[in-house]
Amino acid sequence: MEAQKYVWEGAIPLQIHLHESEVTSLPPPPPALILAPRIGYLPLLLPLIKPYFSSALPPGQDTLWFDYKGLPLKWYIPTGVLFDLFCAEPERPWNLTVHFRGYPSNLLIPCEGEESVKWSFINSLKEADYIINGNCKNVMNMSQSDQVELWRSVMDGNLDKYLRASSKLKLGTLATDEGDMAGQVKAGKIPIRLYVRSVHEDFEDLEDATEIENWDQISYINRPVEIHKEEEMTPLIAVSVFLCDPSVYLCGGETFLRSKHSCKYFTLHDALRTLLPEFFGVKSLISDESCGEEGEDAQKVSSEDVGSNAGGEEGKEILNQLLESSCTSNDAEIKLVRIQGIEPKLEIPFSWVVNNLKNPEHFLHICVCVKVPNVNAA
Repeated sequence: MEAQKYVWEGAIPLQIHLHESEVTSLPPPPPALILAPRIGYLPLLLPLIKPYFSSALPPGQDTLWFDYKGLPLKWYIPTGVLFDLFCAEPERPWNLTVHFRGYPSNLLIPCEGEESVKWSFINSLKEADYIINGNCKNVMNMSQSDQVELWRSVMDGNLDKYLRASSKLKLGTLATDEGDMAGQVKAGKIPIRLYVRSVHEDFEDLEDATEIENWDQISYINRPVEIHKEEEMTPLIAVSVFLCDPSVYLCGGETFLRSKHSCKYFTLHDALRTLLPEFFGVKSLISDESCGEEGEDAQKVSSEDVGSNAGGEEGKEILNQLLESSCTSNDAEIKLVRIQGIEPKLEIPFSWVVNNLKNPEHFLHICVCVKVPNVNAA
């Protein structure tokens, strides 16, 4: 609960510049400084941004949109995920450019303000419901008042209100058994949104990697993970005695000791192996399984964009190319895994990650940077 609270209270400092082509006043307005909620969406900042720049805007109406270093940002991806994707070494404040004219409809799906963001959120909830329960009746049967309450809790960043509203949806896949202090978890399917960024050069720090110049460099897919009942995890009270023990590790402020008499629990490492078996198999992080059969299974997953099919097949094709290249070389390597702004240890229990780091629409967003060989290089 403590980690989930931190996620909901998380905010990204933004320094927002009005694009020079839309400035009609002298001197031009200074950039706006705003704290943007991690779980929020950029179009929801309109009530704060438009009044600030109103005196400098040209006449007429158009749709708000943002770019980062010239690349239009997809409005239906949570702000925190965009930040994790594009800022290898997080810049603070994050410098964005805002536009009120010239909406790039060839690159972004239409956005009609808060209403579009709300329905994108609800559609994601339906997708999560379908993955978890095999249908989306729980979301479809929500009353209008419950739907409004749920959305308002997200808008306000009110975790307590959200937990009350979302409990009616029965989407708590990884809720622990009642009275089970050991943390055993029921089996279930976990909705995952995976953002795979490919790089061809090697580097020590991700900030030295080539910057993302277009969305073609990111394969963006939905891929559920099936989790099985985990082993017991015993909370540690006195940690100082065990700090040198490799069986002890930290999970977002909580310290756990592996039970010597229990089976292996399902970790973030295991989940990533399920999501990207070729990349992990090549480096033998878990086992030396061959690429062929697993590669075929990996390519059968859904690759729909959030709220739209636009770009889905393209993302799937990009991922297939990455998987093919990783299966023909021993150089493929996962360089970075980032969730909610942190780079968790891969040995962390996956149930903890999902319960504490998932977004309000019940998807766990995982940003992955993978070094793959440049198959086109001479």
